Amino acid sequence: MNDGSATQTKVLRLRLKDKHAKLLGALAREVNFVWNYCNELQLTMFNRERRFLSGYDFARFTRGATQEGLHLHSQTVQAIAEEYARRRKQFRKVRLRWRRSTGSRRSLGWIPFKAVAIQAAHGQIRFAGRWLSLWDSYGLQRYRIRAGSFCEDARGRWYLNACVAVPVEQRADRSARREVGLDLGLKELVTTSAGERLSAPRFYRGLEAKLAIAQRAGKQSRVRSIHAKIANRRKDCLHQFSTHLVREHDAIFVGNVASSALAKTPHAKSVLDAGWSAFRTMLRYKCAFAGVRFAEVDEAFSTRTCSACRTRSGPQGIAGLGIRAWTCGECGAAHDRDLNAAKNILAAGRRRLAEGIPAL
Repeated sequence: MNDGSATQTKVLRLRLKDKHAKLLGALAREVNFVWNYCNELQLTMFNRERRFLSGYDFARFTRGATQEGLHLHSQTVQAIAEEYARRRKQFRKVRLRWRRSTGSRRSLGWIPFKAVAIQAAHGQIRFAGRWLSLWDSYGLQRYRIRAGSFCEDARGRWYLNACVAVPVEQRADRSARREVGLDLGLKELVTTSAGERLSAPRFYRGLEAKLAIAQRAGKQSRVRSIHAKIANRRKDCLHQFSTHLVREHDAIFVGNVASSALAKTPHAKSVLDAGWSAFRTMLRYKCAFAGVRFAEVDEAFSTRTCSACRTRSGPQGIAGLGIRAWTCGECGAAHDRDLNAAKNILAAGRRRLAEGIPAL
């Protein structure tokens, strides 16, 4: 599907049929074996020569491994070694954690592959000499798979993550640009500068009682199922609203609220349940594919600053957190707390746009 237009890499996630779990589980154990071999080799090499191995270096030691009983493709073995070298460098460690195939701390299945090791046709994919069935909602054979991986979730279900090239949408120039600022919160998950709101769904809070019962009863399968339901509901809600925003606007600006820092406060459950980081990630990549400008802007003092006269006359401190509406003491403008913050974020985004921001 390459017609000369600009393209970007996108990951398509498709679920495989459960009947292939046994085969993929066996291949995942071989992946763990190769990973642990690289881990041990790196540790030995560091102790002997005080040097680190690259993916190219590992290729010398893993050459011919597929002829010694492994059922993995040679390019898959190479992909494992390259990923190991990349992760070791990222985390700056002499060695990484061992991948376990059994026990209570068993590593979830993971099988990387390169383009030469996989083939898509007639609603199936061919990998490791076998045709694997899946729920192909994308029409995978229309794309050229560059690379990807198979991965297992906590419930033992397997998914295909395929990296493909998709064209970037070219939007027609409009005389009036549709721009929006987004304020993220806990009571209202998202408040836009246009007055649109998305109430915080609180999916975790809604199933917290059932989750506690399952945990006390020691029903691990039920616990995993409830956690998966919470995550799926949250993702569905965030996907729908983020897609709506991208379709309706040409530029989106969102506040850089620090969710990781707030997750260490007494509001941790509500912060994590809101999924701010996931929402911003969705907006970022959807804007990239749709040709929409996206930027995170500094939201400092966005709540206190009057969006009409730009003076800091709003409520402040812990005592002011419960004040949802206030009137500016300078110009007399009445403000809704979240809507005012969204308007200030939009203004900050427009200033960045005027100065020039990189296309993401």
